[in-house]
This record gives sequence, structure tokens and C-alpha cells, in this order.
Amino acid sequence: MSLLVVATSARAQNVTRPAARAADTVARPHVDTTGDVTIVSKDTVRTSHMELRPPHSPRKAALYSAILPGLGQAYNREYWKMPLVYAAIGTCTYFFVFNLDKYHLYRDAYRLKVDGNPDTNISDPFLAARSEQYLKAYRDYYRQNIDYSVLFFVLAYGLNIADATVFAHLRNWDMNDELSMRISPALINNRALGISVNISIGGSKKAKKNTWLAGR
Repeated sequence: MSLLVVATSARAQNVTRPAARAADTVARPHVDTTGDVTIVSKDTVRTSHMELRPPHSPRKAALYSAILPGLGQAYNREYWKMPLVYAAIGTCTYFFVFNLDKYHLYRDAYRLKVDGNPDTNISDPFLAARSEQYLKAYRDYYRQNIDYSVLFFVLAYGLNIADATVFAHLRNWDMNDELSMRISPALINNRALGISVNISIGGSKKAKKNTWLAGR
């Protein structure tokens, strides 16, 4: 009788122990030690990178070009335009300095010519042999060229700022080259049978669509 009780008790322990293990296994919370893993496609990464990148500012491009010509083009990453900007502004600056020197030369010679003082002579023998009308005409000529040089310098400087601003705006403009055309039969005024031509520019929902109808 005692052996039977011992055997029954031992069997009960062997039976309940796996059950307890199973209950413990089921009740034990699962701990994820690997962390959160998210599979991201290349397009998603590229889109996220573009969203995080600060927008291209036309105001900055205009300000940079106003401070230093060509700096706005560098901000737009159009480095090939910088030599053109410096060539245009440098050429205007050269002609301004050249005309200014010539103007001073003929202006001073004209003043010495008409002052009526025999003790004041023109140092340049070429100008000394010229008449008052000749000196005055060339003085006015170079004075006019100075005005043109300043005008072209201002235009070149302004075009430098305008170019940087416009192309900075274009960098923010999403251009889509997708073009689709659909031809289908259609009813014109619910009476005549015709052809409908639907042209869509751009693949997004905001695409521009034009429809033409042809028929009798």
C-alpha cells in the first residue's frame, strides 16, 4: 500500500511538472531583444532624404549675388555661369576706367586751352596742337562713354541677380516629363458619335489634362 502511494505521488509529480513548465512557458512574456526593424525601400529613403533637405531659397540666391557677383550661381550649383558673370562685369569695369582716364585727359587739356593764361601749357604735344573744339568734342565723347559704361555695369549686375533668382525658383519646380494620350469614342451633345482625344501631362493627380472632341 505504501509503495502504491509513493508511485502515485511520483507519477503525479512527473505529470504536473511538464504542465507547470508549459504554463510557465505560455505565461512568460516574450521580450524582443533585436529591437524594432523596419524594411525601407530605396525610393522611401530617397524621398525621406529629399524631404529632410532644406528647400532651395531664391531669396538666398538673390542676396548672395547682390553681395558678390557669381555667388548666387555657385549657390545654384551652376558653376559654369560664374566666368560669364565675371567676364561681363569685368568688361564693363574696364571700359569705365578707360573712358574715365580719357575724359580727365581731354577735360584738363581743354581747361588749359581756354584759360587764356600763356604760362599754362599742355604737356602733351599732340593735345597742345589741337583746337578747342577738338578737345571739347572728345571730352564730351568720353563723358558719354562713361555713362554708357555705368549703365551696362548696372545691367550686368542686375542680370546676375535676376539669373540667380530665376534659376533658384526653377530648382524648386517639380518638372515631370511623363506624357500620355488616350483616344476613345465619345458622344457629342448626346447625339452624334465622335472621337475623344485626352492628353495628360504629368503622372500625378494634379496633372494637366486637355480633351478634344472630333465628330459630326
